[in-house]
Amino acid sequence: MYVVSLIAAKGGLAPALVESLRNAWGGGDAQWLAPDEAAEFTLAEVPGNRWDVWADLQKERVDMIVQPAENRQKSMLLADMDSTMIAQECIDELAEEAGVGEHVKAITARAMNGELDFDGALIERVALMKGLDEAVIDKVLGSRITYVEGGRTLIATMRAKGGYAALVSGGFTAFTAHVAADLGFDENRANTLIISDKKLTGEVGMPILGREAKVAALEEITARLGIAEADVIAVGDGANDLGMLHRAGAGVAMHAKPSVAAECDIRINHGDLTALLYLQGYAKSDFVTV
Repeated sequence: MYVVSLIAAKGGLAPALVESLRNAWGGGDAQWLAPDEAAEFTLAEVPGNRWDVWADLQKERVDMIVQPAENRQKSMLLADMDSTMIAQECIDELAEEAGVGEHVKAITARAMNGELDFDGALIERVALMKGLDEAVIDKVLGSRITYVEGGRTLIATMRAKGGYAALVSGGFTAFTAHVAADLGFDENRANTLIISDKKLTGEVGMPILGREAKVAALEEITARLGIAEADVIAVGDGANDLGMLHRAGAGVAMHAKPSVAAECDIRINHGDLTALLYLQGYAKSDFVTV
């Protein structure tokens, strides 16, 4: 048995659209998880025209996910930070303060799209921050970093249901520590900016936490918790997230780069982070807000 989830921004999902698709595919009765925002119905098998219908729904700003009905509700969230839990790339914001913003943004975009080696691109970008005062980190956190809508509710709801939340970033601990504590993550992992005499040295601690380290985090944390990788929902947007997205029971490409989304069956382009609750079958009335 499979479940088809239809998710849109608030007020963006028309009941007529849901019923039309359910009838066309011969699905079970539609269940509304949130009025005009999220609905689902069951199917006996995955339709052959799944991706054609997905493309048509994208034009209506509606995300569609087809997944097995079994084990939909996960017991662990493994999340990327930059452009996933927060709306920015921290290294780009630091670069703006260092006066090399446009140059660094171009490198970041290529690295996240899988066009450049992640480790090399990170070393190159951090080198451009040499001499930057460490106080700039707090300045960026306070004035440039904003959270993606729905993240706090996603974490609070999963943890209230007994879940575990881990933030694993190719960014920096100076940012993940703050974001993790603020949003309610149980733990965080990231790279370390080397600081000496209150200034960035232009170096990053080794080994670099990249694609393979995110997979290692998935393996290590699930083993420690005594759960299976199938019990994890992972979310990210960049090429360095693909390893963990492919390994997790549910890998969500969240407003991801096109080359990344193309490799994932679960793609959220229009909903916010609460879409990760809807696709697990949670109704809005189940949400925990803090």
